Amino acid sequence: MVKSILDTDLYKFSTSNAYFQLYPLAEGTFTFNDRAKEVYDESFLADLRASLADMCALALTDDEFSYVTTHIRYISRNYWEWLRGFRFELDKIDCRLDEEGHLKIDVTDLLYRVTLYEVPILATVAELRNRRFKADTALALSKLDDKIAMANAEGLVFSEFGTRRRFSSELHEAVVRRLKEACPKYCAGTSNVLYAMQFGLIPVGTFPHEWMMFHSGVFGYKRANYLGLEDWITVYDGALGTALIDTFTTASFLRTLTLKQAKLLDGFRQDSGDEIEIGEMIIARLEEFGIDPRTKLLVFSNALDFPKYSKVAAHFRGRIKVSAGIGTNLTCDPGIPGYKAANIVMKLSRCRMSAKDPWEKVIKISDDLGKHMGEDVEFDIATHELHLRQ
Repeated sequence: MVKSILDTDLYKFSTSNAYFQLYPLAEGTFTFNDRAKEVYDESFLADLRASLADMCALALTDDEFSYVTTHIRYISRNYWEWLRGFRFELDKIDCRLDEEGHLKIDVTDLLYRVTLYEVPILATVAELRNRRFKADTALALSKLDDKIAMANAEGLVFSEFGTRRRFSSELHEAVVRRLKEACPKYCAGTSNVLYAMQFGLIPVGTFPHEWMMFHSGVFGYKRANYLGLEDWITVYDGALGTALIDTFTTASFLRTLTLKQAKLLDGFRQDSGDEIEIGEMIIARLEEFGIDPRTKLLVFSNALDFPKYSKVAAHFRGRIKVSAGIGTNLTCDPGIPGYKAANIVMKLSRCRMSAKDPWEKVIKISDDLGKHMGEDVEFDIATHELHLRQ
């Protein structure tokens, strides 16, 4: 189901490299969360464990190493050299069902290693879950063609972000192939490094929520956004300059954003909340800094489909550059009546700077209530420290 060590999102490697360079002793636990609370049985669990065992045989090939060292140069070569020896380890994946049949998964390791487990595990769970449905690939691609037609007609720039909840690896590959063929002008790339390599697309992505969550765990909530950006700039020196803004709400991100950071960043990614409201907040903050918003990019990635994106893009046209990261609507729209995609995530749940330090629980406070993740006591601490009640 996961075909290659590169069959994952670019930001897994960029974040792994950042830990590798700055925090090589830091440790973390990633915890699976099924927002829909679906019920599974022991047969599913056995199949999942078998598939994860297969995943543990993957290794970076010579051709893949050649690709990443020549096409993803902002990630250091010494990191790619290390990745050649990396293997997933089955005994690190605690995979089980609770008494009600809900799937539970935890993985603990050094952060530069454990972060790599997230997307392949999610993609494996999603594909196994979808095996009970029969996709009509021709119908799925016909629906995709309608979306491509809208993007081409309206000039809607977007990237494919659909690895983690894809219907299947087979459909995912077919979707990316069709995007390459039929939408070369407005499909800006794919987050999936394997398919970027296979189809000659640009691999896209920067950092996920976990980067700010880690900084909150080891440095505290008040300066997590600020220090997370500073560390990212230290590692990438201006490359990968689109910041994810909603780990602890967009308002708290903008409060600690500095003029230097705002000037260095290429753009901002909105992953929760109302697109119009968040976009207006970003534009207002840029104008406070005296920065022309037309020089910056807004990337929208909150469960978008193309009609919704069209309305958002029209609202901001001429005021700021816009793009979209579209995932599930591209890679998990199989044309099955009544079908709903898996609503699963896997997030950092605890971390520590080294094995000598105590574990710190971490949370995510989204601009959408349904995307919050973590324990109530930590929410109370964070909302107080970040003045989120004011």
